[in-house]
Amino acid sequence: MRFVKKKSSLILSGLFFLSFLLNLIAWNSREFCDFYVKYIFPAWVNTYGRFTGLFSFSTGEIMLAVAVVAVAAALILIITAAGFTLARRKYAEKLRYCCRRFLRGMLWVTAVVSIVMTCNCFILYHCSTFEEKYQVKGGEYKISELAAVRDYVVRQANALAKEIERDEQGNILYDGNMKAEATASMERLGSQGYEQLAGYYPQPKGIMASGFLSQQYMLGYYFPFSMEANYNDVMHIMNKPATMCHELAHLKGFIYEDEANFLGYLACIHSDDKLFRYSGYLSVLNYLDNAFYQAVGEDRDIYRSHVKISGQVKKDNVFLTEETWENVEKKAVVSTAAVKKASRAFVDTNQKVNGIEDGIASYNRVVGLLLDYYDGVLYRV
Repeated sequence: MRFVKKKSSLILSGLFFLSFLLNLIAWNSREFCDFYVKYIFPAWVNTYGRFTGLFSFSTGEIMLAVAVVAVAAALILIITAAGFTLARRKYAEKLRYCCRRFLRGMLWVTAVVSIVMTCNCFILYHCSTFEEKYQVKGGEYKISELAAVRDYVVRQANALAKEIERDEQGNILYDGNMKAEATASMERLGSQGYEQLAGYYPQPKGIMASGFLSQQYMLGYYFPFSMEANYNDVMHIMNKPATMCHELAHLKGFIYEDEANFLGYLACIHSDDKLFRYSGYLSVLNYLDNAFYQAVGEDRDIYRSHVKISGQVKKDNVFLTEETWENVEKKAVVSTAAVKKASRAFVDTNQKVNGIEDGIASYNRVVGLLLDYYDGVLYRV
C-alpha cells in the first residue's frame, strides 16, 4: 500500500514538474515552440478534438461547471470538517481522512489541467508570430494607407448590407449551415498558402450559458482542455460567422487574438456565402474605424470627408439586440457591470502573464495585419 502511495505521489510530482519544465523551455526557445505547434499540437486536435467533437454540446463548458461544483464542495467539506472537529472529536478523524482524499483528488485534477493548458495554450504564446511566418512586410504606414483600408472595408460592408436577405422588419434571414461553412472556409485558407490552417476541424459549438458569456461581452471562447471552438449563441447573427472562424483559428495554434481576428476575417471574405463575407467585413470595421478616427486627431471634418458607414451597417454591427439584452439582464444572477469588469481583468492578466505586454489591447493589432495584407493591393509602400 505504501508503495502504491509513493508511486502515486511520484507521478503527481512528475506531472507538476513536467508542466513547469515545458513552460520554462517555451519561454526560452521559440524554435521548440514552432516545432511543437507544427508537428505535435495538431495531434491533439486530430485525436482528442475528434473525440470531443462527437458531442453536440460543449464538453468544455460541462467541465467548467463540474470544476465550479467541485471547488464549492471542497470548501463545504473543509468547513464541515473544521466544525465537527470542534464539536464532536469522534468524527474528526473520519472527516479529516475524507478531506485528505478529496484534496488529493483535486491535486490530480490540477496537475492534469496544468499539463493540458500548457500543451494546448501556454506554449502557443511563444511561437513565431503570423507576420514572421507569412507576412514579412511589417512596414510603417501613413494615415492615407489606413484610410484606404478603412474606406475599402466600409464600401464592402455597405454594399453587402443591401444584398443580405431580410424579413419585413429588416431582420436578417439565413438558412445555410453556418457551422459547416465556417469549417469549410478555414479549410480553404489552409489550401491557399496558410499551411498551418490545413487539416481537420471540429465544428464550432454554441455555449449553453451564452447569457453569462454576453455579460462578459465575449463573442466566443477556445477551450484548451476540450479542444473546442465555442461561440456565443445569443449574440447578433452577424457576429457568428467571423467568431466561429476566429475560434477555429485557435485550434490551429494561432493563440494571439489579433491573428485569430485576422484569420477569421480572411476566411469569411473569401467565402462564397454573402453572410460570411458581410460578417468578415463587420468583424474588423470597428477596429479600423476607431484607429482612423484617432489617427486624424479626432478631427471630425477629415473623418466625415471619407466614406460614411451606412445606417443599415450600423444597425447590423451590434453585439446583442435590445430584446436579447433584456432577456440576459432578466436572468442575470450578478450584474453585467461586475461580470464585465472581472472578465476584462482576467483576460488582460492572462494575456500579460503569457508575455503579451499590451494585454487586452492586443486585439487592436489586427489593424496592422490588415495594413500588411492590403499593401500592394490598395496601395504600395
